[in-house]
Amino acid sequence: MAPSGRLLIFGLGYSGRAIARAAVAAGWRVAATTRGGAVDEPGIELVAFDAAAGAIAEASHVVATAAPLEAGDPVLGRYRDEILAAPELRWIGYLSTTGVYGDAAGGWVDEETPVNPGSERTRRRVAAESDWAALGKPLAICRLAGIYGPGRSMLDDLRAGEGRHVVKPGHLFGRIHVEDIALGVLAAARQEASGIFNFADDEPATSAEVLCEAARLLGVAPPPPVAFARAVQGMSPMARSFWAENRRVSAEKTKARLGICWKYPSYRAGLSAILAEQGGDNAR
Repeated sequence: MAPSGRLLIFGLGYSGRAIARAAVAAGWRVAATTRGGAVDEPGIELVAFDAAAGAIAEASHVVATAAPLEAGDPVLGRYRDEILAAPELRWIGYLSTTGVYGDAAGGWVDEETPVNPGSERTRRRVAAESDWAALGKPLAICRLAGIYGPGRSMLDDLRAGEGRHVVKPGHLFGRIHVEDIALGVLAAARQEASGIFNFADDEPATSAEVLCEAARLLGVAPPPPVAFARAVQGMSPMARSFWAENRRVSAEKTKARLGICWKYPSYRAGLSAILAEQGGDNAR
């Protein structure tokens, strides 16, 4: 199906920029909101967040990437009425997190698993999902696993001397390459698909496994291993909340519904592609 209409992206951050670039490459007309300081992107119309009413009125598809605040979702807080009244709007995509599933003691969760948020951060996400759904518009809730990609991967952490070799056997994390976020969101937008969609690669893995693979690709020795019980003492509250939950996230139903396969179905494929894109540089 050829792209049709105008895509408005609220937030030109890491994921929003990847979606915008992929949409432009696929032939969409794209606008994106900023709060200042954004660099011009070819084919993307930049719109100040506080002056987005006109862009909303013209949009056929909207993607919201902003994290909820204590007061709620910032987009709905500012533009709920304008979104409800938008004459051309046919579909909304909301980027949430797989953190809403909470702790599954290492078990699998999928798109039909009830939410069980275990932190204030994820409780806000559940509330934001409900607020977007309450609009009554066709809505795809895209729950993202840990996001990585060029400039934001364990390769970069190791180069910066910030990679930590935390060992907690059996504690698994899901991940998703930023290009696969763009792939899935645009597939949902083209189909104007509604419902819950999980964006997680096919191989949940421990943090230590990912770090060791990144070190191997860079040709360096991994940092010395540190037991979790020791490492947790120096972690931020947010980091502790991530490590407090252990789950495997399945995206099989999402891929089947959208008719896609991930470009990077494992952290190994994703890290290898990032290194190749960076010219295969070593740890300099």
